[in-house]
Amino acid sequence: MDYLMDQAPGAPIRSGIPEHGRIPKYYAVKVQVASLLDELGEGGLLPPERDLAVRFEVSRETVRQALRDLLLEGRLRRLGRGTVVAGPKLEQPLSLASYTEGVRRQGRRPGRGLIGLERSPCSAALAAELGLEPGEPVWHMERVLLADDERVGLESTYVAVERVPHLDTDFEPDSSFYGYLRDRLGIRFGSADERLETVLATPREALLIGTPPALPMLLIHRMSRDTDGRPLERVRSLYRGDRFSFTARLEGSGQVEGWEQPEDEGGQEG
Repeated sequence: MDYLMDQAPGAPIRSGIPEHGRIPKYYAVKVQVASLLDELGEGGLLPPERDLAVRFEVSRETVRQALRDLLLEGRLRRLGRGTVVAGPKLEQPLSLASYTEGVRRQGRRPGRGLIGLERSPCSAALAAELGLEPGEPVWHMERVLLADDERVGLESTYVAVERVPHLDTDFEPDSSFYGYLRDRLGIRFGSADERLETVLATPREALLIGTPPALPMLLIHRMSRDTDGRPLERVRSLYRGDRFSFTARLEGSGQVEGWEQPEDEGGQEG
């Protein structure tokens, strides 16, 4: 296992190369391009496909397939007509820490763009989750999540009108919803259930986020409760798989650490 001496923690074993050593050409090129990215550094401009094809003695289609993988993994990003080395992924805690806090902690500027805020009767399925009667009014707020003005996610929040009756007039859509609940209404989050899965964006979602429909997304479903255990919100958050990773600290009891209230925000931004 001498290869372990040179392997970075968390990297694929043997760099993903099978013991028999037979690998697809595109993957061999991908490994070599990945090494080149480390040399170029964040923001570095990648040479054109034709130059890479000559350099690695393969076809342009082989290079193209290798670059597609690196784009999907978030190692590269398109900039105009060129391709540059992407920065590290945004790390978001799986806890009641806010989106705002997580992005700021990494030196990025968080933001949100309102897509729509509508009031409508609650469906039977949503009523069961929010502890309401079918037909009771709920707010649906949809916002694009931003980091340094880059679109990185899309979020749908459902909350009973009874809990936030003046959401359409008192709330600034580009600010923290959790901060608004805490500071204006005295509502604090006590717990939440989350489910995370990988999905592909719908054509509408891909258009709003500005990504190709084939880009893998991380989807989080969240049901939040206040400190009295009363259902508060139902959130569907879609994050770009090439720009986000999620972290959690597990204690010996099996509980996830991090449920305490952050001081500057009330919870993970929805």
